[in-house]
Amino acid sequence: MADLKDQRHPQYMGDRQIVTDLLGTTQPSDRNLADLARLCIRYRGFQGARDIQADLLKVLAQWHLTEEQLYAKTREIHTTAKVFATHNDGRDDWA
Repeated sequence: MADLKDQRHPQYMGDRQIVTDLLGTTQPSDRNLADLARLCIRYRGFQGARDIQADLLKVLAQWHLTEEQLYAKTREIHTTAKVFATHNDGRDDWA
């Protein structure tokens, strides 16, 4: 079996800044919760960005949430509010 090599995610630099900001947040806003959920999904199972993956778990612990609780909160948020403003730069952030 060949050794698996860690990959670099194309969104790493921007995501790293968001995660750093989340680590410094004690009272998360709806946007913070949505960012955390989005990044947890993005990096789940990703072969690389181990620092981001570890920090996402730290943020969950700081905010006293499990992933399931986070996703329940963000589903509720998305049914009542528009958290992410649309960007007209032609880029999608779902990679």
